[in-house]
Amino acid sequence: MAEIIKAIIYGIVEGITEWLPISSTGHLILVEELLPFAGTSENFFDMFDVVIQLGAILAVVVLFWDQIWPFALTKKERAGKKGAASLIKMDIMKLWFHILVSCVPAAVIGVLLDDVFDALFYNYFCVALALIVFGVAFLVVENWNKGRSPKITALADISYQTALLIGVFQLIAAIFPGTSRSGATIVGALLIGVSRTVAAEYTFFLAIPVMFGASLLKVVKFGFDFTGLELALLLIGTVVAFLVSLFVLRFLMGYIKKHDFKVFGWYRIALGILVLAYSVWVA
Repeated sequence: MAEIIKAIIYGIVEGITEWLPISSTGHLILVEELLPFAGTSENFFDMFDVVIQLGAILAVVVLFWDQIWPFALTKKERAGKKGAASLIKMDIMKLWFHILVSCVPAAVIGVLLDDVFDALFYNYFCVALALIVFGVAFLVVENWNKGRSPKITALADISYQTALLIGVFQLIAAIFPGTSRSGATIVGALLIGVSRTVAAEYTFFLAIPVMFGASLLKVVKFGFDFTGLELALLLIGTVVAFLVSLFVLRFLMGYIKKHDFKVFGWYRIALGILVLAYSVWVA
């Protein structure tokens, strides 16, 4: 029962921090130190903290289904169109092509050097530094953006060049844990003139192939030889992350229509200092 409660707590933390640009990795590292799983294999948590993100991703699929499903299934959707064009929503298909372009940098580097980056940067100091640096970046970018009008105010306005640039910023998060995948892509998108709302939505959609790929990679490396306890913990954490994400995504989309991201920048800086202090304490 104690391990199940821990899995629920992990799912709550993941569901909240995956979408807010405050680093789910940084938070899960702290929770893992306070509430480590007992009775699991040595590498279980390294796989667990990635795969439960699938629950958060499924929340995006549910909430934004009409914006991401590229095939016309009803007569109403196919009205006025003939042939193959009546079956495909070209604007959404184009969005997916852009998302795939954004995935390329992190996919290539992640597959080749995932273990290297984990060995080099998956530690308290690097996570704390990434939290602080990108917290400062949010403050700087928001101040720089103040009074400026975004150049890109709709998903349809994103070009392949813009998609690739956003993918490069996402690569930073793939290399440095604690950066926050959503934080890195949102900062990058704001810098190149994307509106906050579009930056957030694009980040949500971009997470779908990225996190499915990352989860598959982790599961393959871990192997499929789960114990009953490990499988139960993984399923519980994933379901809780899904349910919590449904609420967090709705909150964030409402929040950014009226506010900027500065509060998340200050929070990241404070958390980074806390993680740094903890690393010194346990050293």
